[in-house]
Amino acid sequence: METHEIVNAQMNLCRKFDVQWSAAALDQLIGVSKNFTSGEMPINGLRHPPKKETAGWYIWAGEWSNADDFFVPLHIQHLIDEYPDLLKYLGLPPGYRFQIDNNGYEDVWEDKTLLNV
Repeated sequence: METHEIVNAQMNLCRKFDVQWSAAALDQLIGVSKNFTSGEMPINGLRHPPKKETAGWYIWAGEWSNADDFFVPLHIQHLIDEYPDLLKYLGLPPGYRFQIDNNGYEDVWEDKTLLNV
């Protein structure tokens, strides 16, 4: 998947949900749960405001955990080959969440509490 294809997919999703596109660079870090590749559903994501080299995204599979080691850092570019369909959500602005599953379920919503970190 080329960078312009990723950007187009992100902008299309943002138009679909009537939100402003907010870039997340491929070399930025996100937090993914250790079980992210387990196949557990649903896949959840939330975005805090970006800081330094991080995009503000945290993505997890299945249920949330408060464990200190629940998330591990990952550069967004590593999602391109294995999880290209997930990349379109990473253009959602800070203060948004998404939930998807492998049966076509998709939900995107604003959560302003994510901006207070």
